[in-house]
Formats: sequence, structure tokens, C-alpha cells
Amino acid sequence: MPKLTLYNRDGEQAGKVEVQAGLFAASINEGALYHAAAAQRAGRRRGTAATKGRSFVRGGGAKPWPQKGTGRARHGSIRSPIWVGGAVTFGPHPRDFGYRIPKKMRRVALRSALSAKVQEEKLVVVDDFKIEKPQTKALVSLLEKLGTTGKTLIVTAQPDENIIKSARNLPGVKTMIAPQLNVLDILDHNYLVLSQDALKKVEEVFGA
Repeated sequence: MPKLTLYNRDGEQAGKVEVQAGLFAASINEGALYHAAAAQRAGRRRGTAATKGRSFVRGGGAKPWPQKGTGRARHGSIRSPIWVGGAVTFGPHPRDFGYRIPKKMRRVALRSALSAKVQEEKLVVVDDFKIEKPQTKALVSLLEKLGTTGKTLIVTAQPDENIIKSARNLPGVKTMIAPQLNVLDILDHNYLVLSQDALKKVEEVFGA
């Protein structure tokens, strides 16, 4: 089984931890990564863009002028799409952009994302990630010691209010619990930081 370096709160190596090869040493499938990320982005779209068609625009019941004899172009409604204040032709309407990909592809994509972070040496496992009280300064100091400055995804086994409140003011830093781990968030962040308990939970939920 492959091993990852385990760090303590001071950023020093505290040993090695064995991980599942199927999760953290898998071959990288770029196609699965693309489709999984695209499906997630599509699912997050609100899809609320809307325009009014002929049946939704108020007015235009009567013909604006006679068909013939005025010398002007013929028109049947002042709410025609070519009139100011008229309807919109082929405009967007509220819709759901989401779609699903096969479960096997989702699993392959997650394994590829985790393995890619390991290969890039941007996956950090910490033995203890607890903070005594909500304090952004303390979390910044901890991340600096770990060398994970920049966009960082922090994963814990259980919801930790101290970490959540300490991280919410930091741009580019996001927290989540292990069962919520997903491809898009892994790819969108430069570093992936897991507590030792979160690592075990990831293997339990997503492993073989």
C-alpha cells in the first residue's frame, strides 16, 4: 500500500500513513475528470434567465393600423418582436441545466482527482487539525506552516465550527466534511488538506 507523509501542527513530518492505492495511486483519467466537473458545474447553474415571448407580453390585441391604404408597412401587433417593447424571439426560459453521469465514471473521476493531488505533492495530511477557538489568524498560521498558501480545500471528518468560522473570512479557503468531497472542489483548489480522521472517512466512504 502507498504511504503519505503525515504532518503535525508545526508543519513537521510526524511519520507515514498508509492509504488505499485505488484512491490515491490510481491512473488519471482526464476524460472522466472533465465530464464529472462539467456535470457539477451544470448542476450548480441557477437556470433562472427568462424572457417574455408573444404570449407573455401585455398589449398588442388590436391591429395597429389597417392592412392597406396608410402607406406604412403592414403590422398585426405592436408587441411583435421587431417592435420596441415587443416580445423576444427564441429567448431563454427557466430550465434545469443539470445532468447525471454514470456512477462508475464519478468514482473514477474522484480517484483521478485525489491521485493527481498526490502526484503533484499538493495533498497534505495533518494528524491534528483542531483549533481551540474561532480565530482566522490561528488558521492562517497553521496553513503557512504546512506550506499550503493560496486556494486550499480543508476536509474534516465531522463539522468543526472553529475551523469553519476561522476559514470563512479567508479568500480561496473552503472547508467541508469528508463525505461531501467532490471532483470540482478538488480541482478548483491548489491544495487539499485532510485531517487524519478525514482521510480514514474518505477511504471508508469512497474506497473499495
